[in-house]
Amino acid sequence: MTTLNSSFGQKYAPQPFLIRFGRREIVITRDFRKRFYPVNPVLECDTGIEPGHVEILLLRRWLLILSKAH
Repeated sequence: MTTLNSSFGQKYAPQPFLIRFGRREIVITRDFRKRFYPVNPVLECDTGIEPGHVEILLLRRWLLILSKAH
């Protein structure tokens, strides 16, 4: 149903908000991970942990995960 399974590591995330547009999903949640590199203060874009995911970190706090719906 959703891309938030235990292998993705989101089961401990604070209440994610899922939006589905056809075959695409956008998950919005607070960022809970410790990052061991300097983060851009406004917008940080990176590949996700699973193939086909894109993570966008907004204002060092909000994490948007873009993916295909399953």
